Amino acid sequence: MRYDLVIFDNDGVLVDSEPLSNTILARYLTECGHPTTYEESLRDYMGSAMHRIHDLILERSGRRLPDDFDEVFHGRVFAAFERELQPVDGAVDVLEKLAGDGVVYCLASSGSHERIRVGHRKAGLDKWFSEDRVFSSQDVGRGKPAPDLFLYAAERMGVAPEKCVVVEDSPLGVQAAVAAGMDVLGYTAMTPAERLVGATELFSDLRELPDLLV
Repeated sequence: MRYDLVIFDNDGVLVDSEPLSNTILARYLTECGHPTTYEESLRDYMGSAMHRIHDLILERSGRRLPDDFDEVFHGRVFAAFERELQPVDGAVDVLEKLAGDGVVYCLASSGSHERIRVGHRKAGLDKWFSEDRVFSSQDVGRGKPAPDLFLYAAERMGVAPEKCVVVEDSPLGVQAAVAAGMDVLGYTAMTPAERLVGATELFSDLRELPDLLV
């Protein structure tokens, strides 16, 4: 294998959470006086840490989101996860294959640790990710497109950045991985290929992933 570490994004790559969370985000931003469509939410916020949503709204409107915005938003998202969340098609197959082959992998997500764990429990992926394999933007302070999260994950896993490959489906995530000096496999199931500028390779079916690592 040409890489010593595979770093997975979570939302949209392992759990099919992007349609749920962006539908809820668009509705809640609209409630708060910032009209947002589902398509705009995907375009502007997919792959973002919460602080980036706050920053963009303030920059565009001059108004801050409510103090309890994150709490309310996450409450709605977690409730939707418990009702509807599923793993991305092929995720279980890929994780079984990598684990069976002894491939070292971890997860680096813009989502909070709580969001990751809630989603993994519902989707049945928690057994693949012990705590020492899960990294969140909460751990570093700056989310994607800053490279901090991926560099932190590589450091904690004891692997040099140039020996890592990131599996990402968002433009922000691809930018972060490139800035970290890592190769990126761009997953195009939800994101048009032309938006994943900088990806080393592109693929549309998660089951293709193992063959791209060798």
